[in-house]
Amino acid sequence: MNTKTLAANALVAAAYVAVSLVAAPIAFSNIQFRIPEIFNHLVVFNKKYFFGIVLGVLLTNLFSPTGVYDLVFGVAHSAVSLGIVILVGKFIKHTWTLLVINTMVFTFNMFIIAFELYLALDLPFFLTWLTTALGELGIMAVGMPIMYVLNKKLNFHQLMGKN
Repeated sequence: MNTKTLAANALVAAAYVAVSLVAAPIAFSNIQFRIPEIFNHLVVFNKKYFFGIVLGVLLTNLFSPTGVYDLVFGVAHSAVSLGIVILVGKFIKHTWTLLVINTMVFTFNMFIIAFELYLALDLPFFLTWLTTALGELGIMAVGMPIMYVLNKKLNFHQLMGKN
């Protein structure tokens, strides 16, 4: 990993943690609006953002009320979902299509978080999947045009270096 990539990932991780902690009251439990989830869209523009996003989730989850559960399941949710989107991105190149797919993958995969909350807090699985998925869908959907416009100004491809 070159210096530019390392620095960009460190900034993404730091931003993820900072925004998460500011929004902590609505970032955890069965109804969650984890605002920095919009950073998940960065992998649509460059797969190298994977590391910064996952590190940001890991560091944020150190502050989770569910403790080690969120370290395992939260990081797994992000890593699996990002991995799927990166794989799909090898075949689909249209930015808006990938943004929508990314949103759907993260939303559907909230079953991982629902299972975590079922284990950690004995919350009902299907209702928790629904509520966490709706929160994820909302954040990711709002994040699509934001990240698209930011990319036009910042060019996420070049910030990270070549894919």
